Amino acid sequence: MAEEGEAAPPVVLFGYDASTFTLKVRLALRIKQIPYAFITVPSMMPRPLLKDTFGLTYRKIPVLAIGKEVYCDTSIIIEALEHFFPESEGYQTLYPTATDGRDYRPMIRGFASYWTDRPLFRVTTGLIPSSVWRTKFGEDRAELIGHKLDAEKLEKKVPENLSRLDMQLSILEPLFANEDTPWIFSASSPSLADISVFYQLSWGSDIAAGRLINNLTGGDASDTETVGATSVFNAKRYPALFTWYTTFQRYIENLPSTETKDPDFSEILEQIKQSPSLGKKSLLLPTPRSSHAELDEKTGLKEGTVVTVAPDDTGRADPTIGTLVMMSPEEAVIKPQPLEKAAKVDVRIHFPRLGFTVRPVDKAML
Repeated sequence: MAEEGEAAPPVVLFGYDASTFTLKVRLALRIKQIPYAFITVPSMMPRPLLKDTFGLTYRKIPVLAIGKEVYCDTSIIIEALEHFFPESEGYQTLYPTATDGRDYRPMIRGFASYWTDRPLFRVTTGLIPSSVWRTKFGEDRAELIGHKLDAEKLEKKVPENLSRLDMQLSILEPLFANEDTPWIFSASSPSLADISVFYQLSWGSDIAAGRLINNLTGGDASDTETVGATSVFNAKRYPALFTWYTTFQRYIENLPSTETKDPDFSEILEQIKQSPSLGKKSLLLPTPRSSHAELDEKTGLKEGTVVTVAPDDTGRADPTIGTLVMMSPEEAVIKPQPLEKAAKVDVRIHFPRLGFTVRPVDKAML
């Protein structure tokens, strides 16, 4: 991103330790060996640091800043890291070719977005102990989801969700029978597919046992240590999957950490302010085709239009509003609308179009 002679823009990940999807990005950064600052933000709204710094009111975590470009949602965060820190510059790729020479990148992206990030995630969140739902965190997530969460009912559903986890593991087990390479899709090294399965099983195992409760609830509930998900996720029941899991775990542990946790944010802020802005030709991540001009015209998604951007699952009641700067078939870039207090940095916010709706403000309620 930096021109020759310019300092590289800082890479800053905003999240919290018990965040499922923050773990996903941390793993990607470690595999790619990208130096970055990790800034802890609350597990619940409000998050004044993000609002005051970037004018960002987006509810979900993590958020990644590469200089003055801010990326929301892990699907586009991963693509930005892969693009700006490429294999050609000495960084490891998250999309290695398979041992037979094939490129499974589109399949790996779909595997992550349509399986692990959604149905598998819904199963692992179903293992969260009921004590979590009796806290302010439970109230916050009820607002995010759009309906009240009954802790008693959710507690009674844990065995059912363990059964659903068993179903997911049963489907996954044959994927690890390959003896040529330990990695998913016969990749020559760990890919986003490996990250995606590992972060869900690692987080799911921890949360089911109660090990992340204190951090998740902002201190409102205490950690526990129970059997969690071990009745279904163990070496005897799913030997190939469990062997892969421990292999990947060792692989990560043997990599040097590239994270600087919670440095002085005032210094990070100055680095962000000094970062060059991306030019128009570099603003969008590369895609096979540019945005479809005729469809953009029909849907009212033209440059300069004030739009709302919202997830298509949870958080739809809290859209991000801003002026559309650029768009591709896979990405929407906006300049956030000014808030009552001016942001400290003038940024562009990047959203994936996969899993999000982008609509002109006057059509957003249709």
